[in-house]
Amino acid sequence: MDKLPKMALPAIIIFIILVIVIAKSAVTIGSGESGVLYKTFGGGVVTDEPPLGEGFHIVAPWNKVFIYEVRQQEVFEKMQVLSSNGLEIKLDASAWFEPKREFLGKLHQEKGSEYIQRVLLPTIRSAARSVVGRYTPEQLYSSKRDAIQAEIYEETKKIVDGQYIQLNEILVRDVTLPVTIKEAIERKLKQEQESLEYEFRLVTARKEAEKVTIEAQGKADANRILSASLTDKILRDKGIDATLELAKSPNSKAVIVGSGDSGLPLILGSN
Repeated sequence: MDKLPKMALPAIIIFIILVIVIAKSAVTIGSGESGVLYKTFGGGVVTDEPPLGEGFHIVAPWNKVFIYEVRQQEVFEKMQVLSSNGLEIKLDASAWFEPKREFLGKLHQEKGSEYIQRVLLPTIRSAARSVVGRYTPEQLYSSKRDAIQAEIYEETKKIVDGQYIQLNEILVRDVTLPVTIKEAIERKLKQEQESLEYEFRLVTARKEAEKVTIEAQGKADANRILSASLTDKILRDKGIDATLELAKSPNSKAVIVGSGDSGLPLILGSN
């Protein structure tokens, strides 16, 4: 009986050590995450193998696992940039991005877990300054926002593609101009709109006048052609045709052929 406590104590110690080792060796990677393995005695960051996927993993207790979110993320940035004529513009933008999963080891080794602050945001700022500097405040305020957004995306993507970051979209959410510039642009746009509306009314009135003129000219031409075609002979023929039709009527009448002016028949005694 005295031997049992002496044997139990080492067993308990070994059990505790095993629990600690297993606890330090067990790594659980959550949904939308991947792990970069760091081998303390094996060359450091593992870059020639795929990162650890979601789920439960056992690693040597002297190694480390750095966990990264690999699903699409969004980062917001407020910037002050200059237009082509040197005016200060406030730009609110956001970026949709994700780290390239197959290069996660390289990203960790070369950029670190703060790659967003070290690489992505500075690149967005630089691209925004470059792009906005090509446009006037009027263009930024009205028609060129989509073009600016696309150009910032292209310039940013061109750089971060080589930095193991996949850029999915750049969204320009707001462009804020100085108040005086904004008011001047709004007045100019209002005047242009009123001018376009007035020009439209003029064009409409001119087309309506042309339509009336064409219709009147058509009627005048028709009357002139009709008058030119009504000769005396045609009028007599038409009168004879009308007389013959009247003669067929059952009403009593007397028709004297050739007694009227120009040789047209006379109709007498009609009821």
